[in-house]
Amino acid sequence: MSEELSRDTLYERAEHAARTIHARAGEEARVALVLGSGLGAFADDLEDATAIPYAEIPGFARSTVEGHAGRLVVGKIENVAVAAMQGRFHFYEGYTLEEVTFPVRALALLGAKTLILTNAAGGLNNALKQGSLMLISDHLNLLGENPLRGANDARFGVRFPDMSEVYDRALQEIAICEAHALNLELRRGVYAALAGPSYETPAEIRMLRALGADAVGMSTVPEAIVARHVGVKVLGISCITNMAAGVLDQPIDHQEVIETGERVRATFAELLRRVIPKLQ
Repeated sequence: MSEELSRDTLYERAEHAARTIHARAGEEARVALVLGSGLGAFADDLEDATAIPYAEIPGFARSTVEGHAGRLVVGKIENVAVAAMQGRFHFYEGYTLEEVTFPVRALALLGAKTLILTNAAGGLNNALKQGSLMLISDHLNLLGENPLRGANDARFGVRFPDMSEVYDRALQEIAICEAHALNLELRRGVYAALAGPSYETPAEIRMLRALGADAVGMSTVPEAIVARHVGVKVLGISCITNMAAGVLDQPIDHQEVIETGERVRATFAELLRRVIPKLQ
């Protein structure tokens, strides 16, 4: 980052990133997506697509996690302009939550009105099987940090944004309707975000279950909070790639997460292809 750019406000830096994306892709985006571990291939099927490595977008960090390609793909699905992140940035990688959520702010300024957040998650609820999809109805922020901490810029949103409905109910109904048409079970559930990068202990999983969590992961919540701050609607979908510690008597392996994401990729992609054209 140049010295001149570093003196800009967060809003100005997000504007600069949005202008850069627009100049490369030639259009705004109505829907933004963040594609989690093993799910990034969906963006490869966008029509009239332009792929931009994160390294070429001012203010974007670098994705270091296996299964995250580290680029933004701007294209269309049935004439709906879409900007899809193939991989995200995580708190556990050493980034601040401002860095983690910076793309959400930039994509909002690019014109996105809806943000679809996807992730690979550990299942806590026995009704959720490995490879199933869970519609996020609410979340628990257990990161020990909030992305809105610090000075507030009213150009983004109010100082104390309401979080009564982080995950838009109308968007959830659209997703459930389309899942039903695909004969796909899509359960609602509460997603708990922990800092990571170590997986949770069995005792922590028992605690999370007692708190009402159905799935657990290390992302998504900061992005959802910032999206609501900037007035963007949120639809969250977790791919249950493994059962959390203590749910099954076996160790957890990130390779299993990647492989499960690959296995459900076609089903997941078809659901997104049906949902996106119906988003307002």
